[in-house]
Amino acid sequence: MTAPSVLFVCLGNICRSPLAEAALRAAAEKAGIDMVVDSAGTGDWHVGSPPDPRAQAVALRHGIDISGYAGRQVSAADFRRFTHIFALDADNLKNLRRIRPSDGTADLRLLMDMVPGREGTGVVDPYFGDEAGFDQTWDDVARAAGVIVAQARP
Repeated sequence: MTAPSVLFVCLGNICRSPLAEAALRAAAEKAGIDMVVDSAGTGDWHVGSPPDPRAQAVALRHGIDISGYAGRQVSAADFRRFTHIFALDADNLKNLRRIRPSDGTADLRLLMDMVPGREGTGVVDPYFGDEAGFDQTWDDVARAAGVIVAQARP
């Protein structure tokens, strides 16, 4: 059985998706599960940029340094490379469905659909808010990461 590979996608790849990537990497490592994890954005505004300083700060509060992450835009190859692609909100899920190539094999869904009681909801974009929004984003993505790891256990 091949290791699961997961891509998280938000709009700019500097807030929500890098935090989801960090949370899942940490949860998988703690559980001893081999998993490929990455993040991307549907937009190209932040390609090559590090995560938002507030995202870096909340990750550091949880013992994770994401300062070396670099924003990138989702590509057609991602739909073949990853087993799962999770959109962080409905708008990005809609965009991913639109750009998905006909030979894309990744399971495409909304991230919070993984969390019982949160189905159909998105992770609120904290970019235009304060630090508290980044804490809420961390809580959401960490909960989802826990579910993904639990389902990946042999």
